[in-house]
Amino acid sequence: MKQIFSNIKGDAFGGITAGIIALPLALAFGVSSGLGPAAGLYGAIFISFFAALFGGTNTQISGPTAPMTAVSMVVIASIIAANNGNITQALPIILTVFLLAGLLQIGLGFMGLGKYIKYIPYPVVSGFMTAIGVIILVTQILPSIGYYSKEDSEYVDRFKPQVEQVIFDRSINEIKTKKQNDALNLNDYNSVVSRVGEIDDLDVLSESKILAAREASGVWGTLKILPRALQNINWLELLLALGTIIIIYGFKKITKAVPSTLVALIVMSSIAVLCNFDYKQIEEIPSGLPIPNLEIFTGFQLKNITPYIFTALTLALLGAIDSLLTSVVADNMTKTKHKPNKELIGQGIGNSIASVFGGIPGAGATIRTVINISSGGKTKLSGMIASLLLLVILLGLGPIASKIPAAVLSGILITVGIGVMDYKGLKAIPSLPKDISVGPIKLSSEVLIMFVVLILSTFWNLVYAVGIGLVLASLIFMKKAGDMLGKKSTVKQLKETPWEDELSFPNNLKEEVFIKHINGPLFFGSTGDFLQLKSQLPESAKTVILRLDKMEYMDQSGLYAMEDMLYDLTKNEEQILFVGLQEQPRYMMERIDIIPDLVPEKQIFDTFNQCMEWVKQNIKNN
Repeated sequence: MKQIFSNIKGDAFGGITAGIIALPLALAFGVSSGLGPAAGLYGAIFISFFAALFGGTNTQISGPTAPMTAVSMVVIASIIAANNGNITQALPIILTVFLLAGLLQIGLGFMGLGKYIKYIPYPVVSGFMTAIGVIILVTQILPSIGYYSKEDSEYVDRFKPQVEQVIFDRSINEIKTKKQNDALNLNDYNSVVSRVGEIDDLDVLSESKILAAREASGVWGTLKILPRALQNINWLELLLALGTIIIIYGFKKITKAVPSTLVALIVMSSIAVLCNFDYKQIEEIPSGLPIPNLEIFTGFQLKNITPYIFTALTLALLGAIDSLLTSVVADNMTKTKHKPNKELIGQGIGNSIASVFGGIPGAGATIRTVINISSGGKTKLSGMIASLLLLVILLGLGPIASKIPAAVLSGILITVGIGVMDYKGLKAIPSLPKDISVGPIKLSSEVLIMFVVLILSTFWNLVYAVGIGLVLASLIFMKKAGDMLGKKSTVKQLKETPWEDELSFPNNLKEEVFIKHINGPLFFGSTGDFLQLKSQLPESAKTVILRLDKMEYMDQSGLYAMEDMLYDLTKNEEQILFVGLQEQPRYMMERIDIIPDLVPEKQIFDTFNQCMEWVKQNIKNN
């Protein structure tokens, strides 16, 4: 406790500065997520406080970040769509998924997995981060030009013919859910037809707007409707967004002592309000303290979150990576050492509590952490002060913040999207070696993985893209490792490049003996060449010596490859001799009786000299 209050002045200044920077980003990320600015602010308040209090990085400032918001946006959109556009009905399920992600982070910390996050391949992280930037940039085009599909009456009218079918399908599904496994009868269908017939014009319009908004959501939706949006630009909204972007980049050249993002937010919002412009405001921020959403617990149903368990795990892992990378940056600046598992526990607690109060998930934020350290922050108190500052702003300035133009937050997000891309990885593309071939085309495996993750994340699914990227990276690595080990494993007659202890082998027996050197582990990636031994044996050789001095490990694939090869040799009355058999391979071969059924104990030798004595005594020259 004394350590927390050992640097009050520096922590206060660092925390206040970081909190000021966090304010516009929290509001922007909340709007981008689909839950509104309050959700972003709640997330920043609770994650920052509890991640600092329980985490393992003293100077870490946490809150909603671009990667976490991008994944959350997908989760929120899919759950709302599954609940027929009813956000009130979908909200408890959304928050339950966020709560599960936080609990999984806590579990990762308790299991000690924090130190293994660093093994995620860089191309996967690079492709994902660049995709996050692309997603943010593309999805902010429409709000930055003031186009909202559900407010375009002509576009909304296109969906009115679909409304009756949508309501019919929804009603049928509701009845099926209530009746569970019972078959629907004629009365059920009549009831549904009657319900469809009772919908009025307001219901049709409301449903049409939901369909229109859904059709124009995400990257694909934005690109499909972009030509129409460009014909309906709201020039005031566009000027507000452009003004925000110009101030953010321009003010940095004047001074970095004051956050340019905050300056842009205040200046452009003030202009819009004082000039009494007719602009679109963000959603109203509720006044008063955040209230826990207890329906997460009272209305909990496992079936509602089962489809999103893998998504929650992805959020947990992404938050872990995001936070621990920031922790490394903090270590380099402060010459300290963070505790990765404790940091995951702290982040998990912060995300779990934030979800209960309706906040979006977050992680350690690099820019906010760097500014905290640069401003004098040294202990956990700085992160907690940043949180308390945001709480004060929420309680005292909520109604004022509700007047912020939506286009201003869109401009802020565009600069975030530009900044979050991995330019280091993109610049390295031309210099990376082209180590794989796809047909006649040679490619870099690193670039291939990065672009697969980038394209799938942008146009399909962030969660599955990361999983596919990890699998692809693992397969390519295993292929390379197998190839390298395969090159070291030689199959030859004794007279060709013998090892030093083989030089004195009797010349008259060299045609009778075939030797295989295995210079590394025998595992699933290196069994291909090994299984070719039988076809490479000359007719004169009736004895095979396997030099296993350097084969310290074999997996199950290698074990069965060894069994198949030895079985073929013994079937053709070949004699097999082992030299230098290591402990782990011996254990594996004894378990399935390769020893002694295929290779008797008397034909296993510690050294090649012992094997040579046996050869001299038991093999006759033809």
